[in-house]
Amino acid sequence: MNATRFNRRLFLAVPLAVMACGFQPAYGPGGPAQGIQSSIRVADPSDKNAFDLVERLEERLGRPKADRFDLTYTIKTTAVGVGITPDNAITRYNLNGTIDWALTNRTTNARVTGGQVKSFTSYSATGSTVAGLAAQEDAARRLMRILADQITARLLATSGTWNQ
Repeated sequence: MNATRFNRRLFLAVPLAVMACGFQPAYGPGGPAQGIQSSIRVADPSDKNAFDLVERLEERLGRPKADRFDLTYTIKTTAVGVGITPDNAITRYNLNGTIDWALTNRTTNARVTGGQVKSFTSYSATGSTVAGLAAQEDAARRLMRILADQITARLLATSGTWNQ
C-alpha cells in the first residue's frame, strides 16, 4: 500500500517540478519556437545527400511560406571500412557525416545561430554489387535524417535567443 501511494506521489510530483522550473513547450503559445514553423528557407540541394537533408528539415520545420530565415549548410561524408576478413576484404563500412550549418536573418543578413553536427551510420558490403549499393544509399539517407534531426533540435533549443 505504501509503495503504491509513493508511486502516485512521485507521478504527480514530476509534472509539478517541471512546471515550477519554468519549462515551456517550444511550439506552445508564447513558446520560444512559436513562429519558426514554415519560416526557414533551407538552401537548395545540389546532390542526393543534400536532397535527403532538405527533405527531412522541411518535414520537421515545414516548407517555407514566410521566409524570415535562410539556413545554409556544407555536408562532408566519408566511408571507413570497419569489418575486414582475413583476406583483407571489407565487409562493413561506417559512413561518417559532418554538417556545418548557419541560420541567417533575411532582413538584417546577420547570422543568428549555427554550428556543426556529426554522426555516423553503418552498412554491410557483403552480397551482390547491387545490394551493396542499395545498402550504401540507405545508410546515406539515414545519416542525413539523423543530422537534420540534430540541426532541428539545436534550432528549437536556441530559438529563444534569436527568434524575437
